[in-house]
Formats: sequence, C-alpha cells, structure tokens
Amino acid sequence: MSTKAEKTKEFIIKTSAPIFSKQGYVGTSMSDITNATGLTKGALYGNFKNKEEIALAAFNYNTTKLLNKIDERLNIEGTSLDKIYNLTSFYRQYAVFTLDMGGCPIINVGVDAEYNNKTLSSAAKEIVRTIEGKIAAVLETGVNNNELKLPVTPLQFAKQLYTMLQGSVAMATITQDRKYLLNTVNYINHLIEKEVKL
Repeated sequence: MSTKAEKTKEFIIKTSAPIFSKQGYVGTSMSDITNATGLTKGALYGNFKNKEEIALAAFNYNTTKLLNKIDERLNIEGTSLDKIYNLTSFYRQYAVFTLDMGGCPIINVGVDAEYNNKTLSSAAKEIVRTIEGKIAAVLETGVNNNELKLPVTPLQFAKQLYTMLQGSVAMATITQDRKYLLNTVNYINHLIEKEVKL
C-alpha cells in the first residue's frame, strides 16, 4: 500500500512528465508544475530536491512505459523475424502511444537536454543504448537460429534499424505527417524481407 507521500510524489511525476516532454527542461518552470498539479512549491520541494530531480523522474516515468511496451513487443512467442515485425508494427502507432507522454520522450528530452542539462542528456543516451541492445539481442538470436543473415554485427544493424525508426518519428513530428513514419516502417519491413530473412 502506497503512503500519502508516495502517492503525492507519483502524482507530481505523472502530471509533470508530459509538460517536460513538450516544453523542455528550460521551458518548464516550477510554476508550470504547480499550476498543473494544484500543489504549492513547498509541496514540490518537500518531495524533490529541485526541478532537475522532477524532470529526471518524469523522463524515467515516460521511458519506463516505453521500454515496457518494447519488451512486450519483442518478447512474443515466435521467430526473431516475428518479433522484429511486431516491433515495427508498434511504431506505426507510435504517435498514439506517446500522445499522453507529450510526444516521443527520447527525441524531445534527448534533443532539448543536449545543450541544457547533462543529467537528462545522459539519461536519454542510456535509453537509446538500452533499446538498441534489446533489438540486437533479438537479431543475434535470429542469426544463431539461422533465421536471419546480417551484413554487419547484430548491434550495428540494431543501431541502423533504430536510427531509421527514430528518424522517421522525428520527421513525422516536425512535419505533422505520419507518412514519414508509415513509409519508413514499410521500407524497413521490405528490407528485412528481401535482405535479412533466410
């Protein structure tokens, strides 16, 4: 059973997560958080040391949801190919999934924090490495089970695959045109079918 303090902390994190994602670290003030939560600054500082601590907790909240979804997609029964296709299928609806988060937390926070906050920037880079590692593990299993052939190492291929997905997410976000994402997913699936599948 969560204590009142734990529930308050969780409420602050959940409420501030989309605000930080949309407005960025510098663009989000403590007043924005008090307005959204209805809590006083004293209540915020009673639960967190500073704005950076709230921002990091908010980022972790969003990316934990994302990592759980990626795990769910990659841990299905079936071949490595089934798992990769299940992941690319998820990215077709990525904008819907990340809507409540304030958009893609990795792109939003990663780009914003690069020049504004080293702690958040490091956290974003770590999430990228984690996701690439998860994809690489599936690809490596596929190679070992003679399901896939890769022109490079599984990790290098995973990095390229994830770059294409995230790049198309960025373009779809910038242009507000989902075709960037949908066409890229179709291309990735075609590439895997023609070049990678054994």
